[in-house]
Amino acid sequence: MSETAVESPVELTEKAARRIVEILKSEPRGSALRIGVDGGGCSGFTYTYNITASREEDDLILDRDGAVVLVDPVSLEFLKGCRIDFVDDLMSRMFKISNPAATASCGCGSSFAV
Repeated sequence: MSETAVESPVELTEKAARRIVEILKSEPRGSALRIGVDGGGCSGFTYTYNITASREEDDLILDRDGAVVLVDPVSLEFLKGCRIDFVDDLMSRMFKISNPAATASCGCGSSFAV
């Protein structure tokens, strides 16, 4: 019998994982980055980022190279199929979420519509 890897509904890139590990170094042990979706923003929904030490039983837990990301079930419905990356260039330094379900997004990339 062979084991098959379970595909995660959200992809966390290596660059994003490295940045999260860097951020969490200054936080209490066991902390994680919680990524969520809230109503609002110029396109209808906005991505939220919070450092937390609490985990809920039904959270999706992404763990890559020591980086831990939590996503609640409601937000997961909006984030399925997303790719979470980190951009560090001349113009900006930020997490970038590529969302295939988004029908529109704002110029800064922090809000979207479905």
